[in-house]
Amino acid sequence: MNAREALRAGVREISANKFRSALSFTAVSVGVASLLYTLAQTQGMKQALERNLELMGPGRMTIEKKRDYVSKGLSGGLTYADAVALRRELPDLYMVDPRSSYSLTVHYGGRKLEGVDVAGTTPDFRKRDWVYTLRGRFLNEWDVANRARVAVLVQPAGWVKKPFWAKFWGREDDYDKFAARVDVLGQRVRIVDSVYTVVGVLTPPPRDLDPRWDSWSTPNAFVPITAFQQTFGKGDASADLVDEIRVETGDERTLAARRRQIEAILKRRHRGEEDFEIKDQREEIESEMENMRKYVKAGLALGIVALLAGGIGIMNVTLATIFARVREIGVRRAIGAGRDDILAQFLLEAAMLGAAGGLAGVGLGLGGVKWLSGLGGTRDLAQPTVLHCLGVVALASAVSAGFALVPAWRASRLDPVEALKAE
Repeated sequence: MNAREALRAGVREISANKFRSALSFTAVSVGVASLLYTLAQTQGMKQALERNLELMGPGRMTIEKKRDYVSKGLSGGLTYADAVALRRELPDLYMVDPRSSYSLTVHYGGRKLEGVDVAGTTPDFRKRDWVYTLRGRFLNEWDVANRARVAVLVQPAGWVKKPFWAKFWGREDDYDKFAARVDVLGQRVRIVDSVYTVVGVLTPPPRDLDPRWDSWSTPNAFVPITAFQQTFGKGDASADLVDEIRVETGDERTLAARRRQIEAILKRRHRGEEDFEIKDQREEIESEMENMRKYVKAGLALGIVALLAGGIGIMNVTLATIFARVREIGVRRAIGAGRDDILAQFLLEAAMLGAAGGLAGVGLGLGGVKWLSGLGGTRDLAQPTVLHCLGVVALASAVSAGFALVPAWRASRLDPVEALKAE
């Protein structure tokens, strides 16, 4: 029997067992769709991780106040002076960016905006994680050195495709509505009791396209950290405190050595108190990605189970086909067909059924990915490639043929004389 005749026979037998074939076909297609979605999610996570690491830089660390630490009274805490000392003693650091933030009240044109997140920072802020479109200018060294009363406001970017859940959560607050409708570039605003001139307006990418891992934490406004501490500080030693100091070495190979040097400098400045902790931001992101991979593995397991269920169904179809075609097998053996021919025919039929289910699963999976992407809020979902599609179809076909191997082997071992006696 040549390949064309084998294909015709396979189609005929699949059509003859429509119900069993449909069940197996459905199970295989669901399994393939699940696998394809998992591959798309895995690829999307990989791309998101690469984008984030590129934005963060190769040697990113964050210095924060240690949680639940009881001070011995020797250290004044994490301060702006610590950041200045790090910059002075380690001048080759690519970025040293201290930051403090408060939720404050902003007044403009008779409007009162409560709960505006105002952050004090330095020009180093723009060296990493810079994804903004800037109108006007950002803060500069002169602003910091002279405690200039200047501010850069952040304009909300909105969505390209607003997800359905955004209608019930994350609605615009008073500041977002104000910043989206009023252009204050070059104008003066009052933050609490201090007047600041708006010298720049930042616009981040739309929320569903923003590549930053922590895009949700972007403040509403930036001012020089020196002016921030002077105007919004408590007027005592605590006014110099900062929430964190972001550091970037510029080279992953120097990360460990610079971390030890930073620890030594801060311990000396804090009189031996280790009231701070240094976090490797890359490790934190990769840890979060590892947690997400657990959910991906669960989806992968469900897809494999569905695919195996389809394979078992195909084994059932193959067994039923063999029992119904015993006499045909005997006739074929009698006119010269070898055991390999019989084995190949049944394996080909099973592979055809698996491939058909795989193609349907690819269509289902691509449709699902497209539908989910259309809902918005799925920036970590990549479009499956042609290689992914061909791979899952080949896997479905191979699994189906594998499950049909034992029934097909039994068919090839039937005695021709006994098979011809079958009714």
